[in-house]
Amino acid sequence: MAAITASMVGELRAKTDAPMMECKKALTEADGDMARAEEILRVKLGNKAGKAASRITAEGVVASHIEGTTGSLIEINCETDFVTKNDSFLAMAKAAAELVAKNNPADVAALGALPHSQDGFGPTLEDVRKGLVGKIGENMSFRRFKRFAGSNKLVSYLHGTRIGVMVEFEGDEVAAKDVAMHVAAMKPVALSSAEVSADLVDKERSIAQQKAAESGKPADIVAKMVEGSVQKYLKEVSLLNQAFVKNDKQTVEQMLKAANTTVKGFTLYVVGEGIEKKVDDFAAEVAAQVAAARQGA
Repeated sequence: MAAITASMVGELRAKTDAPMMECKKALTEADGDMARAEEILRVKLGNKAGKAASRITAEGVVASHIEGTTGSLIEINCETDFVTKNDSFLAMAKAAAELVAKNNPADVAALGALPHSQDGFGPTLEDVRKGLVGKIGENMSFRRFKRFAGSNKLVSYLHGTRIGVMVEFEGDEVAAKDVAMHVAAMKPVALSSAEVSADLVDKERSIAQQKAAESGKPADIVAKMVEGSVQKYLKEVSLLNQAFVKNDKQTVEQMLKAANTTVKGFTLYVVGEGIEKKVDDFAAEVAAQVAAARQGA
């Protein structure tokens, strides 16, 4: 059996907000498998564990650029929140978004090779990045981007600099902008229930089955409970089925229909999504410093 360390318990607690002892029990049951332990806690504690797991831990900004029906959304990461307010860093992010839209680079490496000069650095965007790393004294990187081009209209919404949304639509721009704000607030995972990934549905079904099995009800009732939970989940995470944030008496789909507007797709970037910050073990660090001091004495 895997050894369950205090740091593992602390990491799971930070992800789920679950009590320390529950985290330890879950890790023990999962034999140290963090993902499995998180699933066990969701079964025991409901959605509370899943919500805290989406907390963002890395720093950076999301930037966007739109010219007609061409646009881009990009995430640029850095080490601290302090740098996200640096004018040079923000200027580089804005330039990178424009370069993506205008040049359609294949990947981050191709983006870095594009011509750009700033703050005396250049002649490529990668040279500017390296120059700012040296100037500011903090690492930074282009993490991901998406380019949009076609016949659909585009609208973007940035919630501060940490959340960015791009919506592809036909119809009324005001309604599309409201959808972009809704996406930033409610974070749907797909446009419709049919588009939710099979992996997410399977995971939710597994959790629902485990919870329903603990009810002790007959198999046919358990099956209905599981299916009900899955359908409820699909409505909660698909954009068109969600209650509209500005009027929860109607769904997003109903709001769009009233505005004679169709959303073709959306992209949501949240800074640091899926990235874990390094967690320093303060006690271990102090112990190491004390040991080093004794050796030097």
